[in-house]
Amino acid sequence: MLTPPPRGFLLTEFEQRLARAQACMRELELDAVLLTTEAEVRYFTGFLTQFWESPTRPWFVVLPLDGKPIAVIPGIGAAGMSATWVDDIRTWSSPRPDDDGISLVAEALKEQVGRFGRLGASLGAESVLRMPAQDFDTLRTRMGNAEFVDSAIMMHRLRYVKSPAEIAKIHYVCDLTSAAFEALPDSLVMGESERENCRRLRIDLLARGADNSSYVVAGSGPGGYDNIIMGPTD
Repeated sequence: MLTPPPRGFLLTEFEQRLARAQACMRELELDAVLLTTEAEVRYFTGFLTQFWESPTRPWFVVLPLDGKPIAVIPGIGAAGMSATWVDDIRTWSSPRPDDDGISLVAEALKEQVGRFGRLGASLGAESVLRMPAQDFDTLRTRMGNAEFVDSAIMMHRLRYVKSPAEIAKIHYVCDLTSAAFEALPDSLVMGESERENCRRLRIDLLARGADNSSYVVAGSGPGGYDNIIMGPTD
């Protein structure tokens, strides 16, 4: 079995990520950046929860131009966020359709607006807000003259350059997956369905140390397969 790298990241990893982000924010003249997706929130805080699967809970993190991230999250996530390096955690009882955290996040952003009057949010290519469009409209209105600008490209550039610690984790899971595929011919059973054979592959991946295998594609049939994006069938 492969030796897994340590779980999570050291505090210095998050400090370096934030420092790089704040340097970019100064170049782009942003007072703060609003984070709303799992990938971005986890990248800057280390907050990991399966509750992202619920579409009824918005999660917000504000990256200020100076200082540590500010979490504005549903109360159910307070204990988990307090286990990260984030100190400023503001919560509300969610879901609350009439004001699902918008007042709190507006207050947090207003505290940061000053030098440039500009706020970043992932609005461009390959990005989603993960909040109701009308809530974002409300947030824009509450921010008055402060302008929201696209920070998606900035985030892509920050996250695409991997640290040694990130590379070690990617290396481990790629080696793990390669080993599972090398062993695959010994586990495939002719006559059984794609679904049954994929289940065995998933079990093998988990047994080797993977946390999850959410994207496994299978294709078979006379003359080969006709797609590379669909899951296994019967």
